[in-house]
Formats: sequence, C-alpha cells, structure tokens
Amino acid sequence: MTPTNASSAPASTAASSAPELLGAGPPGGRCAIHQPNLFPRLATLAKLFAADRWIVLDDVQFARRDYQHRARLAALDDPARQQWLSLPTHLPRGRPTLISEARLVDRRRSRRSIELLVRQYYRRSRHWTVVRGVLGAVLDSIDTTDRVAGITQASTVALLTALAWNGEVLVSSGIPCRQGRSERLADLAAATGSTHYVCGTGGMRYLDHAPFDAHGIPVVPFHTPVDTDDPLWQTARHASSLWALSTLGPRVLASRLADQVGPGAGRAAMPAAR
Repeated sequence: MTPTNASSAPASTAASSAPELLGAGPPGGRCAIHQPNLFPRLATLAKLFAADRWIVLDDVQFARRDYQHRARLAALDDPARQQWLSLPTHLPRGRPTLISEARLVDRRRSRRSIELLVRQYYRRSRHWTVVRGVLGAVLDSIDTTDRVAGITQASTVALLTALAWNGEVLVSSGIPCRQGRSERLADLAAATGSTHYVCGTGGMRYLDHAPFDAHGIPVVPFHTPVDTDDPLWQTARHASSLWALSTLGPRVLASRLADQVGPGAGRAAMPAAR
C-alpha cells in the first residue's frame, strides 16, 4: 500500500481511503505524530499542517477521555458555546484495546448524529460548501468501515485536504519501533526518513530527547498562541477545527496556520482561492 498526498485528491476520496494508508514515503521533511482525532481541535490541526508528514499513531491504547472518538463543536456565532459530538465506541479488549481495534457501536446512529449536528452548527456559514465536503468525506467513511480510527482519520485528512496541505499520511501500525514512549516516536520518525520531529506543547512535557538525538533528528517545539484576544486561538485547544473553517474559510485559515509554521518547513504551497 502507498501513502497519500492529502492535497492530490478530493476530500471525500482522500478521506475514505485514509484507513488503508501504510508505507514510507520520500525521505526528508518534518513529521508530526498524533492519534487520529474526530474533527480535531485547531491546535492539533495546526501542528499537522506545520509538518510534511503525519504519522497516524493508531497502535497505542484507546483513551475514552481523549478526542479520539469525540469533538467539541463551537457555535458559529458564539464559539464559547460548545457541545460534544461523540461516537459511541466498543472496545473489544476492554481498557487495553488499541485505537486501531476500537469499533463503532452503531454505524447508522453515528452517521445520523454526525450529519445532524454538523449541519445544525455550520450550515449557515458562507463556507458551508467546503464544510459540507469535509462532512461528506466522513459520512462516506462510515459507510465503508466501523473502525473508529479510520473514520476519525478520515475527518482529519478531509480538513487538511480542504486547506490544500500537500503532505503525506502514514500509519504507525506495521512500522517496527520500540515500545518506550519517546523511543517509539523517535523510531517512527527515523523509519519514515523524517529529518525533524514536530512536537506539540503536551508532548514537550514528557518527551525524552535522547532517542531523537541518537537518530540525529532535531525536535521542533510547536505551539499555538496563548493569552490572546484572537478568537481563532482562544478556542484552538478545545473546539473542533470545523468552527475555524466555517468562520474563516479554507484560504484564510490556511494562511493563518502557515503563519505558525517556523522556518525550514519545506512547504511553500498555498491553497487556491475558494
């Protein structure tokens, strides 16, 4: 199987094929490693956008209190008003279940909930056509799989595609690596030929740089603005990126995210006007 360039296909196509992605792409560039999240928060999407390669971390333990099967939808005219959108999830092995093993409890119910809530919150947006494309990609994914990781991965790929991100997406399962937390991440970065590892604020709290130093891979800290009056970043660590996409549209949002990318990102492509 081959990796995908997220900007090389329509959102629905890229997203629906996302569960099958595996393999190492061309070497070089920055990688970000993150679990698949449902309509990820803007802080998460910004980190992935800053990288040339997203390695989907799907072979670690599923966490019910995380964002792997749920998202906070922020109201279009009042982002402080938020509601959880959750996918009822079955863990076949109980608490030790890996993200890749989690399954939807009821595909029809989940599909209907996603469609109704996303439409309810964002159909009045002047960028609804783009948001509807992201939604359609996820609904298409639910029609073909009950794997929560595949569906949530599809939501992220669809958002990145809407922003004309031109990186590649790989999955961690099947890539040999050590089991230690930092060792695993360093080995994944090295196995995919990445030259830098983009690490978010949360990861920097526990990351051991030694395994990365051993591979000769610098760690690039990444964070979005805090203590700001900008509504875009005030909601970034809690609300789904759907609010930002609905409010700003793909071109402006991509430009704002590009402003957060440090030097040497290796990506200069910007989206066409929409």
